[in-house]
Amino acid sequence: MTDDMSTLVAELSRAGFVAAAEEAAELLAFAGDDSRRLAAAVARRLTGEPLAWITGHVRFCDIDVRIDPGVYVPRWQSEALAYRAAERLPAGGVAVDLCTGSGAIAKVLQQRRTDAHVSATEVDERAVACAVSNGVDVYLGDLFTPLPRALEQRVDVVVGVVPYVPTSELPFLQRDTFTFESTLSYDGGPDGTRILRRVLEGSPRFLKPGGALLLELGGNQADLLRGELARLGFVDVTVLVDEDGDARGLEATI
Repeated sequence: MTDDMSTLVAELSRAGFVAAAEEAAELLAFAGDDSRRLAAAVARRLTGEPLAWITGHVRFCDIDVRIDPGVYVPRWQSEALAYRAAERLPAGGVAVDLCTGSGAIAKVLQQRRTDAHVSATEVDERAVACAVSNGVDVYLGDLFTPLPRALEQRVDVVVGVVPYVPTSELPFLQRDTFTFESTLSYDGGPDGTRILRRVLEGSPRFLKPGGALLLELGGNQADLLRGELARLGFVDVTVLVDEDGDARGLEATI
């Protein structure tokens, strides 16, 4: 193997990577002039190891986010949710990012609302350490549990990319996903709403009147949650869709 761009693109393409040119450019930049480093990085990628684990970072909402091995890699599909959360966060406001992972969404909120107070929670210790390295104020624990009581009824925005893949659909994810990643980041129970419902239940305790809840989800999960949202007093429920019209998130106001 050489470090020639076209050669590397061809090799990645043959292996089935759909963004071969972009990945080749990242690998070449990561390796610099070190051909051995490049060969080792390409070998790791060809096993299906996440590219961000190899290079140590990812671009998310035009921000460079550090990614440590073993930490969930934020997807581009989550960028719209992060931008919308920033729009709902007022100047000097308060936000909470649940299941923050590397802290990507929290970091976006911090950079787009520099005078806001942004906290995050995460159950995985490796992810907590990674989020801290990204400058995020993160608490170790499950969803709202580790947050200080001083935040109750003071939060303007609760946002989260929590696990929402139905358990039966986990085998249909990219074939090498669970060779490296844990189902903990994906498994949302039988219909994918198990953790989403827990977030709905916990949010009113922390959101101030007029505060916003923004969650990533898919399929018909927004419809499955409408009764729960109404019971808890949420209004102005909106399904966030992508350019193909597919549901990608939910926005609601308390």
